[in-house]
Amino acid sequence: MNIIKLQIVVAAALLAGCTVGPNFTRPDAKLPTAWCAAECQAKQTVPTQTTPAPINTAWWTSFNDPELVKLEERVADANLDLKVASLRLAESRAERSITAADQYPTINGNASAVRERASANGVMSIAGAIAQPTNAASAANGTGSGVVTLPSGGKGSSGPAPFNLFQAGFDASWELDLWGKVRREIEAADASVDAQADARRDLLMSTMAEVARDYIQLRGIQTDYTITLDNLNAAKDAERVTRERSANGLSSELDVAEAASQVSAENAILPQLAQQEDETINRLSFLLGQAPGALRTELEESKPVPPTPPMVPVGLPSDLARRRPDIREAEASLHQATAEIGVAKADFYPSITLSGSAGLQALQFSQLGNWGSRQFSIGPSISLPIFEGGRLKATLNLRKEQQQEAAVNYQRVVLSAWHEIDNALTQYSSQQLRHDQLAAEVQDNQRALRLAQAQYTAGTGSFLQVLDAERRLLSAQQDLTDNTTQISTTLVSLYKALGGGWESTYPEAATAKVATAAQAPRS
Repeated sequence: MNIIKLQIVVAAALLAGCTVGPNFTRPDAKLPTAWCAAECQAKQTVPTQTTPAPINTAWWTSFNDPELVKLEERVADANLDLKVASLRLAESRAERSITAADQYPTINGNASAVRERASANGVMSIAGAIAQPTNAASAANGTGSGVVTLPSGGKGSSGPAPFNLFQAGFDASWELDLWGKVRREIEAADASVDAQADARRDLLMSTMAEVARDYIQLRGIQTDYTITLDNLNAAKDAERVTRERSANGLSSELDVAEAASQVSAENAILPQLAQQEDETINRLSFLLGQAPGALRTELEESKPVPPTPPMVPVGLPSDLARRRPDIREAEASLHQATAEIGVAKADFYPSITLSGSAGLQALQFSQLGNWGSRQFSIGPSISLPIFEGGRLKATLNLRKEQQQEAAVNYQRVVLSAWHEIDNALTQYSSQQLRHDQLAAEVQDNQRALRLAQAQYTAGTGSFLQVLDAERRLLSAQQDLTDNTTQISTTLVSLYKALGGGWESTYPEAATAKVATAAQAPRS
C-alpha cells in the first residue's frame, strides 16, 4: 500500500510538473511601413508601376506566356533537388515522432524456456546453495542449515543437476516528465520540422525563379539570334551590291573587303548564340529533371521575351516575415534553439522513472499457469546528477550561445531580404527608364543606316559610313534585347525577393496537418 501511495503522489507531481527554460517569443522583424524604392518609383514615369496590393502568388502567370506557365507547373514534381528536400522533411517528421515517443510508457512482453545447470564452484557454492542438510529430519524441523537445495547431479557428478526454467510476463517503465524535458524536446523537434518545411519552400521558390530567368534568357538569346541573322542577310546584300559596283568600277576593292569582313563578323556571332541557346535549354532540362536537350523540341521555336505587366503588386513590408520562406526558416531555427535551452536545464534536475513487471515462473511447464508461479515487482527509481565534470553547465552555455547565434542570423536574414527587395525595385525602375533610351537609339541607327546606304548608292557617301552604321545598329539592337531581357528577369528577382510562389504547392495548412498527425503515439 505504501508503494501505491507513493505512485499516486508521484503522479500528482507529474500533473503539476513545470517546464523549465525560456518560452519562445516571435521576434520583431523591424521592417519599414513602405518600400522606399517603390515610393521613389511612383514619382517616375515608367511602363510598369508597383502597387502595395497583395502580391500574386502565381507570379509567373503575369508574363502571359503559356510555355512558361507549363514549365513552372512541372517544377515541383520533376526537380531532383526538391525531391531531396521532401525526403529531408520526411526524415525530420520521423525524428519528431521518435522524440514524441518518450512522453509515453514503454511496455514489453517476454517469454523464455531455458535449461540451466549451476556451477559447483561458482557463486552459488559461496552462498551454500548446493550444500546438503545434515539429515532429512533436521531439514524438516528447521534445525538444519535451512538452505534450499537444488537436485543433485547424481552419482559421480559434481554440483546440482540441470533443470528447466519457464518464464512469461511483461514489464513497463515510464520516465516522468516533471521538468518538461520531453516537452521541450518535442517543441524543438516541431520547430525543426517547420524549418525543414520552409527550407523546402525556399528551394521551390528559388527553383521556380531560376526556371523563369532561364526561360526569359532563352527567349532573349533567340531574339538576338534572329536580329543577328537579319543583319547578316542585310550585310550579304550589301556585299553583293558592293561587288557589283566594284565590277562596274564604282567601288574599290577596299569596299568589297570591308563588306566581306562585316559578313564574316556577323556570321561568327551565330555559333556563339547557338551555344548559349543549347546551354540554356540544358539548364532548363536539368531543373525539370530531364536529360540534356530533352526540351529542345518544346523550346527551339523562337519567341519574343515575355513582357512585364503594367502593374506589379509588391504587398506590404509587414507581410514579408510570414511570406518569405528563408525568414520563416530562420524563425523556426531560433525557436528550436530556444527550446533546446529548456532541454539542457532539465538535465540539472533529478529524473524519476516508474517501473514494474509481472509474470510467471516455474521449473516445469505444466506448473507455469499455477497461481503460485506468479511474480511481480513495482516501484519508482530516482537518478540525481551529482558530479558531471562541468558537462551540464557547458551544455547549457552552448545552447544559450546557439540561441544568440540563431537570433543574430534571424536579423541578418530579414535585413538581407529588405536589401534584396530594395535593390530589385531600384534595378527594375532604372532598367525601364533605360529601355526608352535604347529604343530611341535603335530608331536613330536604323535611320542613319538608310541614309548611309542611300548616299553610298548615289555615290555621294563612302562604304565606311554604311559599315559603321550597320555595326552601330546591330549593337543598339542587341543592347535593346538585353535590356528587355533584364527587365523581365529583374521582375522575376523581385517576385522571388517578395517571397511568392510556394503557397499553392507547399501550403502551410498541409504542413500543419502532417505535424498534428505526427503527434499521435506510434509503436
